[in-house]
Amino acid sequence: MTDRALVVVRAGALTTVQDLGRPGHAHLGVPRSGALDGPAAAIANRLVGNPAEAAVLETTLTGCAVRARSTVTVAVTGAPGPVTVDGRPAAWAAPVRVPAGAVLDVGPAASGVRAYIAVAGGVAVEPVLGSRSTDLLSGLGPNPLTDGTVLPLWPARTPSTRATTASHARVPHAPPGVLARVDVAPQPAPPAELLLRVTLGPREDWFTPAAVRAFTTRAYRVSPASNRIGLRTEGPALERAAAGELPSEGMVLGAVQVPPDGRPVVFLADHPTTGGYPVIAVVHPADLPAAAQAVPGTPVRFLAVRRR
Repeated sequence: MTDRALVVVRAGALTTVQDLGRPGHAHLGVPRSGALDGPAAAIANRLVGNPAEAAVLETTLTGCAVRARSTVTVAVTGAPGPVTVDGRPAAWAAPVRVPAGAVLDVGPAASGVRAYIAVAGGVAVEPVLGSRSTDLLSGLGPNPLTDGTVLPLWPARTPSTRATTASHARVPHAPPGVLARVDVAPQPAPPAELLLRVTLGPREDWFTPAAVRAFTTRAYRVSPASNRIGLRTEGPALERAAAGELPSEGMVLGAVQVPPDGRPVVFLADHPTTGGYPVIAVVHPADLPAAAQAVPGTPVRFLAVRRR
């Protein structure tokens, strides 16, 4: 058994392995999956010198704790919160050295929902359909982490970056002594209000004009029932103009489906590939990472930017 691994000490509310996901398999009924806050996962990977496709850990609200079997370099991004190594404070959103046998603890999110833990080399669980992502809807990929789970790691691509609070780190594959700034773009704070730009359609005609107007002008709230499959909302029920149900049709990432209770649901990474409830609009892809960090109770507004 290799010593290059992490052992889960505290799995937290929900911690999963995620990467770029499984795009292109909807015809097989397989959702895209992948990190909900893609930009945060990408920054974590860059901080430890990983390629974009490297698998990371995605935590939910309460964080998690892992023990390193060998010395590793990690970075924690996404929802800000306390980070410690064997009880000592460590940097958030910066490379951190975790010695062999030490415990990295990512505490509860101070704001936002999901934190991302990248380890130099990446998590080396077996891929399924080209991805190492956990898919909560289909069950593909590794199971959500539990206490005692052992996560193998790939070898780091470059020598471990020395933990530092300075803004410099060695460039991967650069000659010895060559330093450059780590490209840590400022991460947006979790939203105080979630503004989602939408393109109306394809089924807006299934709703009354008053319902469409309410959808694009009234405030909703993030429901506690939200998860990786969809961001559920609380607020004005949207009245239909058409009775009955649609034949099942394809669903895309960001589709805003309206179930019989009339409250919009924004489909996220683990969404079903087909559905029979009408889709009133589709969210602009660039706005979806913020949805990953919107805590229950966050106000939500849907902003119509154009019609089909």
